[in-house]
Amino acid sequence: MVLSLFWHRYRRVRILMLVMGSLLAGCFLVSHSGSQPLPPRAGGETTVWNRTSTAYEQPAPNLSPGWARLHAMGDITFEARFVAAPAPVNPGLGPVFNNNSCAGCHLKNGRGLAEKGQRVVRVSQLQSLEERDPVPSPWGWEVMAPNSNTPPVPGIGTQVQEKAIRGYRPEAKVELTWRELKGHYGDGTTYSLRFPEVNLYTLESQSIDNVLLSLRIPQPVFGVGLLEAIPEAELLHQADPEDVNQDGISGRPNFVWDAVHQKISLGRFGWKANTPNLEQQTAAAYVNDMGVTNPLFPAADGSHDIDEATLRATTVYVQTLAVPARTLWRDPTVQQGEKLFAQAQCTACHLPQLRTGSHEIAALQNQIIHPYTDLLLHDMGEELADHRPDFAATGKEWRTPPLWGIGLSQTVLPYSGYLHDGRARNLEEAILWHGGEAERSREAFRNMTAEEREALIYFLRSL
Repeated sequence: MVLSLFWHRYRRVRILMLVMGSLLAGCFLVSHSGSQPLPPRAGGETTVWNRTSTAYEQPAPNLSPGWARLHAMGDITFEARFVAAPAPVNPGLGPVFNNNSCAGCHLKNGRGLAEKGQRVVRVSQLQSLEERDPVPSPWGWEVMAPNSNTPPVPGIGTQVQEKAIRGYRPEAKVELTWRELKGHYGDGTTYSLRFPEVNLYTLESQSIDNVLLSLRIPQPVFGVGLLEAIPEAELLHQADPEDVNQDGISGRPNFVWDAVHQKISLGRFGWKANTPNLEQQTAAAYVNDMGVTNPLFPAADGSHDIDEATLRATTVYVQTLAVPARTLWRDPTVQQGEKLFAQAQCTACHLPQLRTGSHEIAALQNQIIHPYTDLLLHDMGEELADHRPDFAATGKEWRTPPLWGIGLSQTVLPYSGYLHDGRARNLEEAILWHGGEAERSREAFRNMTAEEREALIYFLRSL
């Protein structure tokens, strides 16, 4: 499929809107800078001063005209809604799928909900690779990558598709139930945490057993181009798999199959860092979430629903989204919370500062950024475990999610959840679910005074 016909009709309007948005963001920046100095720029020169519900949707302000045009094209392809073929515009949806557009899962480019149409349920067989039955593929794009340890489930593949176009059936039914778990802070204040119970059924309501399940919610997509531009050597330098420094933190890299370069590469993206680059992440989302085949993951006969230009534009769009600036960085309570965050060893995984290196997009190069992540895998304990390995990641390990912009999560999408399955309804609950390597940090937070807990959360909301 060529680029959407809508591009030819609306590109001038869309580019004008993006330019106006950038100018408006600049006005916010000038207005605020008149009162006090600016904070450390979260995304380096890609930072914008926008703390509204559109904060995650802004183009990086330092893009050259060529990359800005490609970003605008990608904005349209990211929003494009696919339909079943044949169709004059955006054909290729399905036959089974979870949503019909990128923006349908990543609402306003932010985190999503654990609801049908946004959630993803990853599955794999319990058997070893040697024991598994050969799976002929109606899902040919989900063929086993070298060294993968997520054998597809017959009739489903590695991701449950809960919807289907006319004439087809969804792959399975997902039943999600929330349970409550009571607890209390060190000062006796009580709290309640929730956790999901996920069951898989055939359309005839027969239980599908002996399958590894992992419930996931969409992650924010802004700033990811900067994470892609961090040199591999810098990330590996932060790794300490044997905990040589004996701080109880042993971050590990995930090494995964790079379908773009056909080799093993460092994983950076996804809840278990199982994807090495944003082109592959984008192509996999097209085919796994929408059933839209593409040049990287074509149909069995080699055909594809979108062309290279569309895949390229969508990839560049997510690569070039701006990072919202911090706020209230001089507020005494925020500063106290930042100190408490460091004292609780949270910064051992959520690194406050990293530096980017080379990248084909000049705007992403050599930036000092503040993402609050190390992009490494950490054992988060039994309570957060999904027991589903993914390349080097074990069933207890998760990639450290970036915290930049997290204070805007509820502004962008009220009621959106935190952690990989959306179980945490607020930042306090997210911290209280930390275990494994982060247990000491969790306990430090749990035993703080109410005033200290409030200050730490206030700091996170300022990001």
